[in-house]
Amino acid sequence: MSSRDKWAAEDVPDQTGRVAVITGSNTGIGYHTAEILAGHGALVVLAVRDLEKGDAAAKRIHSASPQARVEVQELDLSSLASVREAAEALSTAHPRIDLLINNAGVMYTPKQRTDDGFELQFGVNHLGHFALTGLLLPRMMRVKGSRVVTVSSMAHRIMAAIHFDDLQWEHGYNRISAYGQSKLANLMFTYELQRRLAAKRRSTIAVAAHPGTANTELNRHLPPLLRPADRLLMPLVVQSAAMGALPTLRAATDPEVTGGQYYGPSGIGEQRGYPKLVDASKQAHEVELQQRLWTVSQELTGITFPV
Repeated sequence: MSSRDKWAAEDVPDQTGRVAVITGSNTGIGYHTAEILAGHGALVVLAVRDLEKGDAAAKRIHSASPQARVEVQELDLSSLASVREAAEALSTAHPRIDLLINNAGVMYTPKQRTDDGFELQFGVNHLGHFALTGLLLPRMMRVKGSRVVTVSSMAHRIMAAIHFDDLQWEHGYNRISAYGQSKLANLMFTYELQRRLAAKRRSTIAVAAHPGTANTELNRHLPPLLRPADRLLMPLVVQSAAMGALPTLRAATDPEVTGGQYYGPSGIGEQRGYPKLVDASKQAHEVELQQRLWTVSQELTGITFPV
């Protein structure tokens, strides 16, 4: 067993009997999160946009852990219709859901719109997960100790603000700022959800995590001007996707975790290392902004929460 300052995959408690839904889990951090949870006994649902890739991921998990229980559910977070269909299918198949891990995301994409007209990064990273959580929460609130874990990023500090006057970037577009906005929204959502759950005295908690600088496919949309620096610096700071998954796994399974906490790597600048409690930016903790974002998100998605 690892020490508390080097919390690792072997510290994940037995997950037998638990149901975990993980978005974007066919690759990267989501895949490693699913692999570890399934290996520790959870029934894991890979909620993915590409079913073929999801099936391939499930087979890899089975190869590593033949006893693993893994299902695949189609989910396109850029479509509220798909989110509703997936939530209905999940609710029908699973009367109880212990873990919802909002992991999927896009980063630094060129200006694009979701099916519902939202800026892609804000629509997928925040609004899609906001809607999915609201629809699945009734299945979670009946389960003692259930958790909603939302994956944010260090980028919530960089060029980040919630642009309430132009949430969809209709007047200009900066892909880095748009990503930062979506990751800041992930944290504000977590804090406001936790406040609402606590007010209802529910045992379900909301927690956040970030992977530091991990080797995943997210960098494929990096602006051309930043790619030379990325190639030079990344080998110095990057960690594996498996290490990047540890903050999420700790947020999802550590018995000592409490609602509203935020986990990230312990190394310099939170870029790599074993998971520990970290803090978000001052802006992320502004209650008035959290509540305003919640109201706007409900209006945009048409989803209301049972809290």
